[in-house]
Amino acid sequence: MNEWEWQLLEEKTSLDRVRVCGPAGEIEVKQGDRIRLKPRVGGDIFDLALSGKVAVVEAIEQDYEGKTHLAVVLDDDPGRDLGMLRQPGHRFFFSPEEVEPLGGKS
Repeated sequence: MNEWEWQLLEEKTSLDRVRVCGPAGEIEVKQGDRIRLKPRVGGDIFDLALSGKVAVVEAIEQDYEGKTHLAVVLDDDPGRDLGMLRQPGHRFFFSPEEVEPLGGKS
């Protein structure tokens, strides 16, 4: 792969907001909003460990296939500040279908 191809793979479109289904219908979620993680059934070990945790939306990104992902940082992560700095291991990615809006900002 050449440099241009790597850059293309790494480029992500940032979105301002995304609509998420909540208990009261569809709700708009944006950066800074608090959510509860509800990973899909049959996910990996991280999905099991993070299920039900409260997090803040750090970013909303769209990949090169057009799929939307919410980058989240856990409220109870002792390294939360690292997640807000976009450091690996402190940010997790979920689809809009895998989160429940809680209302309010962190």
